[in-house]
Amino acid sequence: MALISLAGAFTAPKRRPKAYKASDAAYQVGGNRGYYIAALPRDYPLTSQQKKVRDAAHACGIKPGMKKAALQTAMKDCIPGKF
Repeated sequence: MALISLAGAFTAPKRRPKAYKASDAAYQVGGNRGYYIAALPRDYPLTSQQKKVRDAAHACGIKPGMKKAALQTAMKDCIPGKF
């Protein structure tokens, strides 16, 4: 028998939104009682185009937070040769 761990698949119980009434509204809205448990997003498979771009960016040293001038140089000089 296989045991499946669901510990990392769901969030902790979250409270639902409170009921509120705007100053110019006729009645209140929202306010479902209780808690809910949300499923965390899963990774999705990359398409072939996404894999090519990821590999080219890695080979050219493109990463988040780099300066704009360095990014422009890498995009102009390095990326065209990778496709």
